[in-house]
Formats: sequence, structure tokens, C-alpha cells
Amino acid sequence: MHTEINFDGIIGPSHNYAGLSHGNLAATRNRGEISYPRAAALQGIAKMRGNIALGLIQGILLPHARPDHRWLADLGTRFEDAPPHTQAQALSASPMWAANAATVSPAPDTADGKCHLTVANLVTMPHRSHEWPETLAQLRLAFADPAFTVHGPVPAPFGDEGAANHMRLATSHDAPGVEVFVYGISGGPFPARQHPDASAAVARRHRLERVLFVQQSEEAIAAGAFHNDVVAVANGRVLFAHEQAFADKDRFYADLRAMLPEVEIVEVPAAQVSLADAIKSYLFNAQLVTLPSGEMALVLPGEARDTPSVWSWLQDHVAGNGPIRQLEVVDVRQSMANGGGPACLRLRVVCDPATVDPRFLLDVAKADRIAGVIETHWPEAIPFGAIADPALIAQVETARRALLEALDLSD
Repeated sequence: MHTEINFDGIIGPSHNYAGLSHGNLAATRNRGEISYPRAAALQGIAKMRGNIALGLIQGILLPHARPDHRWLADLGTRFEDAPPHTQAQALSASPMWAANAATVSPAPDTADGKCHLTVANLVTMPHRSHEWPETLAQLRLAFADPAFTVHGPVPAPFGDEGAANHMRLATSHDAPGVEVFVYGISGGPFPARQHPDASAAVARRHRLERVLFVQQSEEAIAAGAFHNDVVAVANGRVLFAHEQAFADKDRFYADLRAMLPEVEIVEVPAAQVSLADAIKSYLFNAQLVTLPSGEMALVLPGEARDTPSVWSWLQDHVAGNGPIRQLEVVDVRQSMANGGGPACLRLRVVCDPATVDPRFLLDVAKADRIAGVIETHWPEAIPFGAIADPALIAQVETARRALLEALDLSD
């Protein structure tokens, strides 16, 4: 039985605000602020608990080793000797945003009937470019069953940012779907992170037959939508998108309707919610999920409720006959301040849960165990000026080891 599992990245003990992500307005705006890793990680666990309470199957991905000493060695340096910007890049907790871990194509969509995952190379941003080896190791452990094929990264220089630029639409999770790869060509002052050749390569590797390649609008990228999932999200037969998300929306919508006649497109007009408000609130960086009842719910950050235009539109939609019937507001403010909302924190995998390594699946008891490790070991606060403090580095490394031991996992 194929069902959707959301694998959330556990927010790591080195979570800090170094402002490394050019084009991510929240991340750059909060550069130099004090971060609160313990609160951040507990907020993430609370979101996962909420999903379990909704009847959803929940998984986890682990924080990476930080600082990344192997990457620093490849650069010919050590953490204590590296320049400040390299120290920050080596210490980044950005693997917590699991939507960038990989692109996933479920078995019903692939020619060989296997679920394919391609780890994202993330080459556009230096602080993320060294994530893929450890992410790949986790994916090959979690999805070692023959039901899966896990691929290495698309070669550089073709930037691939994973599921954040990929959507799947189908009449149900276990039915054949249409996979939509969203790429960028230009983002004005900001880089377009998803290369069209990378998207095409992933589609070929995954042996997909029903595929659309769609260009993200330049105005969306320039406004701060560094990934497609900041302006659009899909689930089941529903596409939920901002009016200005795509470069040629009319052609995209027509192609999508031709391939999936059952599709329901819910478009938020710019006249009601501006791009700026959509990006500030992360309206579309929400988890659009199918509940056990069959109804759809939107798991939203508190910032969406705090933005009047966004909350007004959502209330009108729920009051009408739209497909989104339930709004679940979560507090992920620490992640949001670094530029990642509820959808950034999770990787969606449609599969049989019995084929997944159980150490990567979450229940209430395991959530309690993880929360206990976080409360004991995660730093309470990290002033940006303290990221090179040897005592902090020792605490970060000890905290991750304690988590691995508690979960019966190791490097």
C-alpha cells in the first residue's frame, strides 16, 4: 500500500543566523541575530507531533556533522584556521530543510515500478554544496529496500535543489501521477537555483513518462521566491499556486489539464495577496496534506495567520467549496527567521512504510526521546559572533552524537 510519508529534518544544534543564502530574504534580513537552536528543534518536533495527531505518517532525517571537517580538509584548512565566512559555511544547519534533500518519484510513476530518489547537489550555494554526501548516506540507509533506487547527485554545474522545485499531482497517492519540474532561467538580482538540465536529468534517471517542465517566473525569484515551493505547492489532484508563480501559467495549466483532467487548480490572485505578502507569510511553503478522512489540510506557519491579506483569503477559501478544508497553524518561527517554512522542513516520499528502515520513522515515544536529547544537549542560544567558540563547537558535536546514540544510528 503506497501512502505519503513526510520526512522532517531535525533542526541541528548549530542552527544560527549567518545570512548565507543570497536571494532568501528572511535569511539575509536576520543575519547576525541571536539564534535559539533548542527552541528551533523543539518547534520542529512539535510540528511533527501535530502531523502524527492528524493521522499522518511521519519520518525523520538527521542533522549533519557540523562543522563539516571533511569539507574543510578538502579546502586545505581546519575550522579553527578558516576565515569567518568559511567557518559559517562549514557550520550551517541547513540540512534541516529536507525539501532540498532529494527529488522523489514514487513507484506508480516510474517505468520500472520502483521509487526513485536523486540526492540534490545544491551547488549554487557554498554552504549547501557539501550536504549531499551525508544526505546520500542517510537516504541509502533509510531506503535500502529493493523497492527503492537511490541515485547520486546530478553533476555540477547543473544546480539541483531537490523537491523544493518539484511537484506531483495524481488522483491519489498510489495512482500514476504527473510530475512537474520547475526550473529557473533568471531571477533578476538573485540566482535561479534549479537548472533545466538538472531537472531533465532527474526525470530521465527516474524513468518517468508523464512529465512537465515549467519555468518559474523571473518576478517570483526576484521577489524572494528562491524555490518554487515558496509560491506553489501540490497534493493529490490539487495545485495551489500564486498567480505570478510561473513564467507561462496559461500554457502550464493547459498542459496539466490535458495530462490530468481531474486536476483542480487553486490560484491566489495577486490583487488579493501580493507576491510580497505570499513570500513574507510563506503561504505556499505550507504542507498541503490529505487527511485519513480524505479531506485536505494546510499546515501553515504562524506568519500566515499574522498577515491580514493571506489570512483573509484563506478564511474565504475554507468557507467556500474549495478543496482545502482545514487550516493547521504551527510555530516554526526559528526556521522561518532563517528562510524555511513547514514545507522546507519535510521531504515527501510515497511508498509502503514497511519498506522504510524503522529507525527513520517517528512515533510519539520516539518524539519524546528526541525531545529529551534536544532539551539536554542543544545550545540554548548562539550569538552570531560566537560561532567560532571552541566550547560551542564541542557542544554541537556532543549534541549530535547523543542524538545518534538515542536513535541507534551512527555515521
